[in-house]
Amino acid sequence: MTPPLRVASLLASGTEIVCALGCEELLVGRSHECDFPESVKDLPPLSEPKFDIHLDSSTIDATIKSLVSEALSIYRIDGEKLRELNPNVIITQNHCNVCAVSFDDLCEALAGLGLESVEIVSLEPNSLEDVWNDIRKIALALNVEERGDELIHKMIGMMDRVQSRLGEMGKSDEFLPHRDAISHPNIVCIEWIEPPMVGGNWSPTLVQYAGGVDLLGKAGEHSPFIDWETIALADPDFILVMPCGFDIPRTRLEMKPLLAKEVWKNLRAVQDGHVYLLDGNQYFNRPGPRLVESVEIMAEIFHPTLFDFGHEGKGWERLYQKI
Repeated sequence: MTPPLRVASLLASGTEIVCALGCEELLVGRSHECDFPESVKDLPPLSEPKFDIHLDSSTIDATIKSLVSEALSIYRIDGEKLRELNPNVIITQNHCNVCAVSFDDLCEALAGLGLESVEIVSLEPNSLEDVWNDIRKIALALNVEERGDELIHKMIGMMDRVQSRLGEMGKSDEFLPHRDAISHPNIVCIEWIEPPMVGGNWSPTLVQYAGGVDLLGKAGEHSPFIDWETIALADPDFILVMPCGFDIPRTRLEMKPLLAKEVWKNLRAVQDGHVYLLDGNQYFNRPGPRLVESVEIMAEIFHPTLFDFGHEGKGWERLYQKI
């Protein structure tokens, strides 16, 4: 007789996917970052960071680089709690050793625990297409493959409806910009503030779905560090600030040193009041079901006369009015 599924998710987006598939009751443990839906907070956390997450962005960056240079893990997994919960499916990731508990972290923690017949589902979302594949992976592991296909179809349909409203023609994976230049603004997405990093992976594709043109990020490639001079040369129409792991109040605090830089003051987006703070933690940096809301947030920002999904104040805020 097949034992009932007991799922431990060490990845916030993985937890959201499990819940979106209608399988929340299978979860027995979560990562320290899993906080959506609200009910998953009742599950025991199985991980914690080895650094103070309340440090400023430049100090966090230096701390992480120091740990990595010493070949040390950034996260700690509670092996004893894992043994006690005895999951037979564990969700982790092999995309970024900095963003969340990695596949290698998990394998090290599992060594010697005596857990038998554990299926490890390792996600690697380098692009939006990979997100669809990861949903399929989880659905397969949970024996709900049909629900996985339905979830993907629903998400793609919601994104396609945004493009349809913009007058798009053809399939959404072949982006055709609007004729009106105002309708396809040039965008730079800031995924880390100090040192600056621009959004890659799935972010440029989300920008396209919302009717914008990402100037510096490349779809399917990891988010690169960059300098402010390069951003100044790009001189985008809109700047979206959505640091990985930060909510909007935290992002606003981190912006203070940046606002004093001359290179910042001279940017067209700054002078035109087109700088926006986005909740990167809840939306853009979680490759799961709420990427749909991420497209809606961008669409509201780029095309305020066309879209009002009600995300302002929760998913995004304007940094300041035109100066």
